[in-house]
Amino acid sequence: MKVCAVIPVYNHGEAVGAVVKAVRGHGLPCVLVDDGSEPGCAAVMDGLAREDSAGVEVVRLPQNEGKGGAMMAGLRAAKERGYSHALQIDADGQHDASDIPRFLELAKASPDTLVCGTPVYDESVPKGRLYGRYATHIWVWINTLSFAIRDSMCGFRVYPLAPTVALIDSVRIGKRMDFDVEVLVRLFWRGMRILNQPTKVRYPTDGISHFDVLWDNVRISGMHARLFFGMLVRLPLLLWRKVAR
Repeated sequence: MKVCAVIPVYNHGEAVGAVVKAVRGHGLPCVLVDDGSEPGCAAVMDGLAREDSAGVEVVRLPQNEGKGGAMMAGLRAAKERGYSHALQIDADGQHDASDIPRFLELAKASPDTLVCGTPVYDESVPKGRLYGRYATHIWVWINTLSFAIRDSMCGFRVYPLAPTVALIDSVRIGKRMDFDVEVLVRLFWRGMRILNQPTKVRYPTDGISHFDVLWDNVRISGMHARLFFGMLVRLPLLLWRKVAR
């Protein structure tokens, strides 16, 4: 198993250095995806790559594609470089990098499984975001006919790259905040097993959130509708899978 970290970065210049340092402390090389960041943040990423040329690489997108667009570019780049798995972690410092060994242990024990973080929040979580997640949880449970995915919005996870890149190369998936949810549901539909790893989450160290309360919620609502109709098409298979297990 050959693992790297893929970190989507959009104007998180104040926080990304600490995240990279923490990830590199666990021996993982980092693919930073510059998602059209402003020049100051881009310079920070270039500096990190210069300081650790063997362990940090920058993949640069010419314009902002959204978190999902950045992740898809990073996952493809990781696979092209010969990695078998990619750990996704946010650039804003909200994820607890000390949990990386637990994620990697689970992935090593079951390399065909996607290891997904289940957030354990502190008092920094915005209450609106916290309560809003439950609507997505319910839709995901409906669209998978399963409780296998405990939290589909946590961007701290380990992907097996071959099936994940095959999926994103064959199906149109949302490029913004809808990506994390949609890719999990579609991988589940394709038979991928999900393991849930509890992990502490705090909001964010640099005070920047790129979640657009209006338009990202509109996109996520549209995604749930598309997935619901996709679930109906797959209903016999999903029911058969439940019986077979």
